[in-house]
Amino acid sequence: MKKLMIYGATGYTGALAAEYAASIGLDLIVAGRARNRPALEALARRLGAEARVFDLHGGDALEGLSKDVSVVLNAAGPFVETAEFLMSIAIRANVHYLDFSAELSSYRQALALSDEAQVNGVMLMPGSGGSVAMLGSLAGHAASRVPEPRSLSIALEVTGSMSKGSVATAGMGMAMNPLKLINGNLVTRSPDEVRDFDFGRGPRSSFPVTLPDLLTLHHMTGIGNIETFVHISEGEFSTSSGDAPTAGPTPEERAANRYRATAEVTGADGRAIRSSLSSVNGYTFTAMASAEAARRVLAGEYLPGFRTPAGLFGYGFALTIADTTITDFASQDS
Repeated sequence: MKKLMIYGATGYTGALAAEYAASIGLDLIVAGRARNRPALEALARRLGAEARVFDLHGGDALEGLSKDVSVVLNAAGPFVETAEFLMSIAIRANVHYLDFSAELSSYRQALALSDEAQVNGVMLMPGSGGSVAMLGSLAGHAASRVPEPRSLSIALEVTGSMSKGSVATAGMGMAMNPLKLINGNLVTRSPDEVRDFDFGRGPRSSFPVTLPDLLTLHHMTGIGNIETFVHISEGEFSTSSGDAPTAGPTPEERAANRYRATAEVTGADGRAIRSSLSSVNGYTFTAMASAEAARRVLAGEYLPGFRTPAGLFGYGFALTIADTTITDFASQDS
């Protein structure tokens, strides 16, 4: 039996992904560290899943992963502390690796391990959900509208409160000078390079931020000049109420706060076009997209080595998530 393991399933987004994976009938194992055993066992009982406990740095990690697992979804952040270890273990265990990291380091690690994974017939797909899946579909679609695309500016509008894990990750990224891609190379940029993007409700001031999409979009489209931005609707990162590590937005809060993104692509002839995406809340999208990616990989839809969701599944991948749309605008509307 082909099984999906979600490691870090007791975190806020990991639990959402586990719930959705169970709802679409995937044979599921929820896993995590020993200190989370009670919560794992409670989650497993609620979802009718198996619970498995092991530490990534312990001697039982390989055995814990290799036993009857075909795909592992890493939900244990910060990913800088878990991704490289779990990728390496997954390659040795011949298990396909997915995660929903928004940390650039995960993608650099996946690229570094890509050849080894390919030799072992293992796929590495960080960003199977989250902004990488969302923005990858949007950017790929927009780039396909332009002959010889040369540059891409893409921005994400984040609305509503965030989980504590997301705030911690965002804080790590905000502490560093932002990067952009120039002629295929990552270079530092000024945090003052703020600009307006229209997400469908008029111009919104957006600030430059380092997103892993700088690497994934270049890998997928070949565009060498890429800038990434974020607009925070409340003007700052706000955490949801609650002190537990699993605290995050309520279902009602998620339903009330959709995510939007816009991509502007310029071709070799100087013509620019814009495409915009509207979707469910980012946490809901991440859970659904990660589980959907796992379902497709379990069904045999994979290629060994480093892959992106939109690159493997097609630019329409985000549109398979309920209530997600892409709207195109001509150059004169940009």
